[in-house]
Amino acid sequence: MSDRHFDELATRFAEKIYGGAKGAIRLAVLQADLTEALPQRPLRVLDIGAGLGHMSLWLAQQGHQVTVTEPAAPMLEGARQRFAEAGLDATFIQAPWQDLPGLLTATYDLVVCHAVLEWLAEPFTILPILQRLVAPGGWLSLAFYNRDALVYRNLLKGHFRKLRSNELAGEKQSLTPQKPLDPRELQAQLDGHWQVESRSGVRVFHDYMPVDFQKKAALEDLLEMELAHRRHPAYAGLGRYLHWICRPL
Repeated sequence: MSDRHFDELATRFAEKIYGGAKGAIRLAVLQADLTEALPQRPLRVLDIGAGLGHMSLWLAQQGHQVTVTEPAAPMLEGARQRFAEAGLDATFIQAPWQDLPGLLTATYDLVVCHAVLEWLAEPFTILPILQRLVAPGGWLSLAFYNRDALVYRNLLKGHFRKLRSNELAGEKQSLTPQKPLDPRELQAQLDGHWQVESRSGVRVFHDYMPVDFQKKAALEDLLEMELAHRRHPAYAGLGRYLHWICRPL
């Protein structure tokens, strides 16, 4: 198995997701967490696997100096267009994460790594690179696809055969990642290197709602309730994604 990069078909899927409530909730939670955690001064920001540049653009709009990296040309071009339409500048680099240490000589106040680990053949191999790229006293914004939520979703659907066989990875053209992460295994990898300062669930209830209820709910209500419950001890761990903000030890 190799790392998965996003071709044009996957890019269209991603654009469709970001056009609806799922993407809006994801951005709202990530932005709320970062707003709380980061100082109100310009930072040097590196976004690894930035995709279509939604988070990168928001960070640039906050006044930060952003470097956008993405291995897939269609995704990076989408990010370029998004910045151009907003009239903002960034540094754009088309490269996989493995190449970044040879391309980047600086360290960064904030490294963003959202929805990357779960698409890697060996998710934890990127962690030493992230540690190298974060400046002393800096931040790592780590968002990843939560295996616990995927298991729970399959339990609710009665997919017991799939659970017994432990075949939870998505198909080749699916947007279900190939390596959903067990948060306890990730925590064990971070121990001794990083302090996790905040933990939020992303979409802690939306994806479990019956479709009819999803359609009836106003987006502003969904956002309000997701933000209110993203760190609740009973619900945060059910987030489809988990967002951890980490500081180097």
